[in-house]
Amino acid sequence: MKSNKKLFKVTFLSQGKALELYAHHVASSALWGFTEVGDIVFDQQQEALVIDPTEERLREEFGNTRVLHLPIQCIVRVEEVQKREPLVIRDAASGEKVVTPFPMTTPLRKP
Repeated sequence: MKSNKKLFKVTFLSQGKALELYAHHVASSALWGFTEVGDIVFDQQQEALVIDPTEERLREEFGNTRVLHLPIQCIVRVEEVQKREPLVIRDAASGEKVVTPFPMTTPLRKP
């Protein structure tokens, strides 16, 4: 079953990174100089065997967000898209993808 809701890909700058999020709602905010991004969409396969670390990082940061108010200066692009692609985090200066490694623990060494 296909949803009739519009799907937007929002690319914005945050802390030296260019982040991508998908949302069903993008509009001018009631807060002057901000854009409202709501109904953020994440991959529904939380039980999957292969987990995308970028998706998990963005879900941890924005998963409980109802509406995100972004300053218009930080928005790079808003696109209306037909389907959702994998999320990307890029370095804002170089444009290169930021590889989000899996958390690694080092073994404890005994003295």
